[in-house]
Amino acid sequence: MAMQVSDAPRKPRILLAASGSVAAIKFSNLCSCFTDWAEVKAVATQAALHFIDRTTLSKDVVLYTDEHEWSSWSKIGDNVLHIELRRWADIMVIAPLSANTLGKIAGGLCDNLLTSIIRAWDYEKPIFVAPAMNTFMWTNPFTERHLMTIDELGITLIPPVSKRLACGDYGTGAMAEPSLIFSTVRLFLESRQNANKQ
Repeated sequence: MAMQVSDAPRKPRILLAASGSVAAIKFSNLCSCFTDWAEVKAVATQAALHFIDRTTLSKDVVLYTDEHEWSSWSKIGDNVLHIELRRWADIMVIAPLSANTLGKIAGGLCDNLLTSIIRAWDYEKPIFVAPAMNTFMWTNPFTERHLMTIDELGITLIPPVSKRLACGDYGTGAMAEPSLIFSTVRLFLESRQNANKQ
């Protein structure tokens, strides 16, 4: 009996990451937006974990943290998590991207799992970021410099929106809604796939 081989394309592999911002309370919702359409793995910084309710994450999503980075490594030749996640992913999305993590990425720092993935990233593959921070942090001159630096790397910005922020201020700095982040990434990937077919 002949084996049936599926020629259906595999689902996209999306690595979702959260850094330390109050907007990380929306991270499980973000993961849910992607899970029907894509394979999803998730990464959270230590600061992001303060805002993420792990019980609300889909059972299909594995959440990696700094404590996982070296826990399975014991000798040369063993897998290194930040390299394995970079290899696995087709696209990375950092939402929320805090001012702190933006500064680390722009400066090339890699002191946690998320920033180590970025430092090891293959920039032929897309990265999207959705910043979330106080308005004065967003309009700070360092933020503009950092955004210019990550733009030069080819990282795509999904800009923050204006509204009443968690701190009570009103202004630009709130993370884009998870549904908008999802539709932006999906439209990008589908447009690229359609262009490759032509």
